[in-house]
Amino acid sequence: MRAAVIVFPGSNCDRDMQVALQAVASAPVEMVWHKETALPRGLDLVALPGGFSFGDHLRCGAIAGKSPIMRAVSDFAHAGGHVLGVCNGFQILTETGLLPGALLRNGNLKFLCKPVALSVKTSASPFTSAWNAGDVATIPIAHHDGAYVADPDTLAELEGEDRVAFTYAQGAPNGAVHDIAGVLSANRRVLGMMPHPERAVDPAHGGTDGAPLFRSLADALVSA
Repeated sequence: MRAAVIVFPGSNCDRDMQVALQAVASAPVEMVWHKETALPRGLDLVALPGGFSFGDHLRCGAIAGKSPIMRAVSDFAHAGGHVLGVCNGFQILTETGLLPGALLRNGNLKFLCKPVALSVKTSASPFTSAWNAGDVATIPIAHHDGAYVADPDTLAELEGEDRVAFTYAQGAPNGAVHDIAGVLSANRRVLGMMPHPERAVDPAHGGTDGAPLFRSLADALVSA
């Protein structure tokens, strides 16, 4: 399994993602600057990390979505590649249309930074296969614009196709519709989620409940 982490001006979880992929999934990781126009060859996974790309100007993820590298990321995803977007990465995925819906300002208009309980809604994806549906994982959030929204038809499609990956187990602290914390693409190879699994892979950081996501990827992509 080979991975790349895209780095934008304002990314602040890029190294966290690199360390998690290396430590849990034993993946060689290349850091790719947003101005590059091509991805390294032979990748299995592209990760879009959390942070505040371009200072969240205009709209969270809007400018990053127009970065030169995102054309290559979009091509990679449309060719069947695996893409993981966490927090700001999730926002970028919705801005580029690789995932449906949008992330709006938190309902309480405050930045939220705390561990939350997530309910795993499906194990039928390369990101969640190490869990069972119904499992609960404690993973931190850190965002100001994390309320997931989508129109009723999109919500019905996501839920009908088992494409809601995670929900907030104790109700969405940010006001997300249907308590949604993460969603999958139609081919189940693109995942966007607001909580930070890469911050929950080391006991020294308070817990390892995020590690199954990276183990899932390792199992899925090494055996592919």
